[in-house]
Amino acid sequence: MMSEIEWKDFIGKIRSEVGDTLIEDKKKSEELLEKAIIEAVKKGIVKKGKVGVCFSGGVDSTTISMILKRLNADFTCYSVGTESAEDLVWAKRAAKEFGFRLKTKVLTDNDIEKILKKLAGFIEEFDIIKAGVGCVTYAAIELAKKDKIKVIFTGLGSEEIFAGYQRHLESKNVNEECWKGLSLMYKRDMIRDMPIAEKFKIKVCTPFLDKEVISIAMRIPDKYKINMEQNKIILREVAERESIGLTREFSQRKKRAAQYGSRIDKAIERIGKKNGFRKKSDYIRSLASAGQKNRILNERILM
Repeated sequence: MMSEIEWKDFIGKIRSEVGDTLIEDKKKSEELLEKAIIEAVKKGIVKKGKVGVCFSGGVDSTTISMILKRLNADFTCYSVGTESAEDLVWAKRAAKEFGFRLKTKVLTDNDIEKILKKLAGFIEEFDIIKAGVGCVTYAAIELAKKDKIKVIFTGLGSEEIFAGYQRHLESKNVNEECWKGLSLMYKRDMIRDMPIAEKFKIKVCTPFLDKEVISIAMRIPDKYKINMEQNKIILREVAERESIGLTREFSQRKKRAAQYGSRIDKAIERIGKKNGFRKKSDYIRSLASAGQKNRILNERILM
């Protein structure tokens, strides 16, 4: 796992190489991006081994899965959420539409509470966002581990390089906001996902954070990424190209963040109230405090 300094240095070097050059030709940008994403996915395939995909039925995970299928990889999609969660519904629809092998788990409040306590024990700066997204990642990777999966793909990074957030729409300079988000990803996302993967001894493959993918994506003009109607426009259009083959129903799906699409966020609110907390953020802070105390105690014992 990279350190924060190493990550920022990695992004800084890519930015230096990219400079201010933009690929104004839309068709060319699609062709370059298509090739780069396919190659990035290919790098993560284990020879004579199974791989997994953290799957939600959104454009990111469905694109990765379609590429894996076209590369004849041995893969399984893993999807989790509470009862009737929209991501579970979409995951099942996508798996049926494209013929993916899919394994799902419906999480109860009791399951989620147990996972939250575990996460608070080893994730630094544990907060409400890390709790919600972390639950999804933990549960999906735990499912994959039971199948002896050694590599699992995630769509991490797609939101940043293709302008998937509201802050990108509100920004006066979309690509500048993308660079900023990439630089801050370590503290927001990587210190959450990587320790989970390490705990299960599974390698996480993130094709959208591949150097070549980032380099091309960050030379694509703002207008090809986001507008008032849609975000991640260029990725959605690339996903529909013949070599990948998503239908518009799935390429254009407006997906909510993992903690909302899985309904984990609502579950955390219920669990917090059950434990006597008026706000879910207060409940998570109490878990973070308990987790920090346990980490300090364990460190002292090891000393």
